[in-house]
Amino acid sequence: MLDKYSCLKKLAARRDARDVVVTTMSVAMPWAELSATDLDFAHVDSAMGHGADFAYGIALAQPHRRVLCLNGDGSTLMCLGSLVTITGQPAPNYTLIITENGTYEVTGNQPVPGAGNVDFGGLARAAGVREVHTLETEAEFDAKLDLHFTAPGPAVFVWRIERADEPVPRPTRPIKERAHKLRAALVD
Repeated sequence: MLDKYSCLKKLAARRDARDVVVTTMSVAMPWAELSATDLDFAHVDSAMGHGADFAYGIALAQPHRRVLCLNGDGSTLMCLGSLVTITGQPAPNYTLIITENGTYEVTGNQPVPGAGNVDFGGLARAAGVREVHTLETEAEFDAKLDLHFTAPGPAVFVWRIERADEPVPRPTRPIKERAHKLRAALVD
């Protein structure tokens, strides 16, 4: 199993300053400790499961930037149609990372329906995603780190991570302010 915090640190260190990173639920606050640019958007205030759609829309509108979405397994299950949508009009600059730990981490570690039985990589492939990688060890993660930024999108990475006990994410800035800052940063 991967350590979420180690993976996030490596991802943040490899990230280019022009990349957009949309985080959801249990990765939002740890990511905010590593990166707090206006191109970081914690998507935790609104409908669970739509961070991937939001990031995909940015990728389509900003083809000169890599856009990464760090989405939980529960959030992914809430909006499985996103996997089909991203193949209908592929964005070569889009990377979806699914952090799979089998729980709704930020609400008390309740089990995600189908935990342990759902093959997220298989779901992505069945939806037509060609670039799919399931990572379980640090060696696998390190070997594929650059692909998070260079693989032809849409690319899906499933990180099989250890369970943790995260508090409910509470971004430091209101969503309206974060959205305005992101929009302004995307104009440059």
